Amino acid sequence: MIDSTFLTIIFVVGGIIFLILFFHYVPFFLWLSAKVSGVNISLIQLFLMRIRNVPPYIIVPGMIEAHKAGLSNITRDELEAHYLAGGHVERVVHALVSASKANIELPFQMATAIDLAGRDVFEAVQMSVNPKVIDTPPVTAVAKDGIQLIAKARVTVRANIRQLVGGAGEDTILARVGEGIVSSIGSSINHKSVLENPDSISKLVLRKGLDAGTAFEILSIDIADIDIGKNIGAALQIDQANADKNIAQ
Repeated sequence: MIDSTFLTIIFVVGGIIFLILFFHYVPFFLWLSAKVSGVNISLIQLFLMRIRNVPPYIIVPGMIEAHKAGLSNITRDELEAHYLAGGHVERVVHALVSASKANIELPFQMATAIDLAGRDVFEAVQMSVNPKVIDTPPVTAVAKDGIQLIAKARVTVRANIRQLVGGAGEDTILARVGEGIVSSIGSSINHKSVLENPDSISKLVLRKGLDAGTAFEILSIDIADIDIGKNIGAALQIDQANADKNIAQ
């Protein structure tokens, strides 16, 4: 009686261990979910994913999402290769689905290249649909009459998907816009003309093509605020007069 009970316990424990190992290496319910969703994948392929250290719970949901969105050209091998290369499969699939719904041309190879370059391809697609507003830090410039002006601008940008690989980022956009504001104010005859027509700064800066070579397309530049600073011209004249006085003495 004791022996039969002991054998029963061994069989039960062995069966439980077998089931745990089976469902770990062969995710049956994931396979069933794929079949119900219309994705053609076998249990052997799921088992081989485990052997290759590729998590099926990342690849299969991506295949299901792509299939439901009508992106039938994305294969399991491509998703596995991107994962093994260090990419983010979920972001790439989300980006491809969003781009397809928004009628944005985004091939799979370009999406994976953007992802492997360290940029968030899903966020880039969203920025292509919904432009982003970037606030510049205060930019200080001096008009020709010597009055210092402190300007703040709001830059509306849209992601340029084709320039995301190798294109400059937001810091370059802010630096170029700041340089353009300084140049525009510095070329003004006096500070009053700038205060009367702040949109002239925006138009001049936009004509410079500041988004060339960047990952963004500038849609608009709006001057949010302009403050009057010091009278730099008068301060320089006073310093020069004091210097001349000291030399004469």
